[in-house]
Amino acid sequence: MSKWRVVNLHISVLLLIFVSPCWGELVIRVTQGNDTPTKIAVAPIVNANDSLTLDVARIVEADLQRSGLFSVTPRKDMLAYPSLVKDVYYRDWRLLGSEYLVIGAMTPREAGRYDIEFSLLNVTAQKVVFRHKVSGNARQMRDLSHLISDKVYQAITGIRGIFSTRIAYVTAMRASGQYVYRLHVADADGAREKLMLESSEPIMSPTWSPDGQSLAYVSFETGRPAIWRQSLSTAERQQLTNFKGLNGAPAWSPDGREMALVLSKDGNPEIYLLNLGSMQFRRLTRHFAIDTEPTWMPDGKSLLFTSDRGGTPQIYKLNIASKATERLTFEGNYNARASL
Repeated sequence: MSKWRVVNLHISVLLLIFVSPCWGELVIRVTQGNDTPTKIAVAPIVNANDSLTLDVARIVEADLQRSGLFSVTPRKDMLAYPSLVKDVYYRDWRLLGSEYLVIGAMTPREAGRYDIEFSLLNVTAQKVVFRHKVSGNARQMRDLSHLISDKVYQAITGIRGIFSTRIAYVTAMRASGQYVYRLHVADADGAREKLMLESSEPIMSPTWSPDGQSLAYVSFETGRPAIWRQSLSTAERQQLTNFKGLNGAPAWSPDGREMALVLSKDGNPEIYLLNLGSMQFRRLTRHFAIDTEPTWMPDGKSLLFTSDRGGTPQIYKLNIASKATERLTFEGNYNARASL
C-alpha cells in the first residue's frame, strides 16, 4: 500500500462497513509468555452460613489461573482444608508442589454483613506473607472474591491486580438475515453481564470514563457514525457528535471533563477536544495527513496520537496548550495505537 489510508479500528471499520455485509476486528496483543507459572493452592474458604452458595475460593482460583502466571492446585488433590495458619502443615503442600497457599474463613456479622479473613502463605519459606480482612454483604461476595485475588496477585508478582475491574465489549450476532449489535459490560471474568445497548446498526470503540460510571462509544444508529455517552447506573444516553464524515476514537481526559476525538467534518481526519461541560469543540491538529487514535498522557496536558504526516504511520505527542507536536517513533514503517 503506497499511501496509508486505514490506520486503526476507528477508521478501518468505518470504511469496511460500506463495502462488506459483515465486519469485525480481533486484536490479540501478546507481550510475553510464561512457561513456568507459579503453583498456588487456594483452600476452600470456610463459611459459617450455609445460605451463601457462592464459592469464594473457586472465584479466586479462576482469577489467578486465568492470569496465566499461576497454576492452581486441584482441590481434589488437597490433603486438608485449613482455615487457620496454625492448622497448616507445610509438608502436605510441598508434596503437592504448591509454592503458595491461600487460606481463610468467613464470619457473619450484624446487618447481613460478613468478614472474610484470609492469609497468603509461602510454602517454600514456611512463613506467612500477609493476613488481611475484607467485609461486605451477600451481594458483594463476588466483589470481595476479586479483591482477595487482587491482593494475592500483587503480593506475589508486585503488579497491581485487575480482577476487580470491569470490561465493555460489543457482540455481533446474525439473526433473520441481519446482524444485531449489543454493547455489554461485565466483570473482568465475564460474570454479571449487563446489556447497555442493542442496535441493528454497528456499535464500536467503547471506552470507560475515569470514574467508571459512564461509557463513550460510536454508534451508527443515526445512519452515520456518532459518538454517544451513556451512564451505567441510569442507562441515560447523550449524543455528543453527529457531524458529516468520521466521528470516532473517543478518549476521556484523566479528570473526565474533556474528551479527545477524531472528526473529519472539515474534510480531513483531525483531532478535536470536546469540553463535556460547555459542549464546545476545539480543533487541536491541522494537517493534510490522517491524525487519529488520541491517547491522553497521565497529566492531562498532552496527547499521543497516530499520524502519517511523515509518510508512514508513527506516534506523535501533542502539547494541548501550545499545540506543539513532537514525533516519538522512528524505527519501523508502522507504529500506531499508543497506549500507556
